[in-house]
Amino acid sequence: MNNYRKGKFAEFLARLYMILHGYRIIERNYVIGRGTTAGEIDFIAKRGKSIVFVEVKQRQNLDLAAYAVTYKQQQRLIRGAECFIKNNPQYQGFNLRFDAVLIVLPWRIRHIENAWTQ
Repeated sequence: MNNYRKGKFAEFLARLYMILHGYRIIERNYVIGRGTTAGEIDFIAKRGKSIVFVEVKQRQNLDLAAYAVTYKQQQRLIRGAECFIKNNPQYQGFNLRFDAVLIVLPWRIRHIENAWTQ
């Protein structure tokens, strides 16, 4: 399996994990911006009055996956969250949270709630 397919499979596992833990997926691969500054939020989930912006990282071990969530990516997700809320006013007033889901294939998953803040 190539890296692209591993990444897509990891995102699928992460979404399934979140669904099984009571979240509802409201967006997948949410694109922010255009051109070289474009970014993507792996998925956005909702539970209760919380909107969760999720970055998925798949690596050979959980430590490598955790270190792969860089400060630059965190800032991109924060900007993406602002854009998402601006374009979806029905979610204004919800609590915003930034989570990381770390995956070691085939089945090791660690969900880090509130992995970083704005």
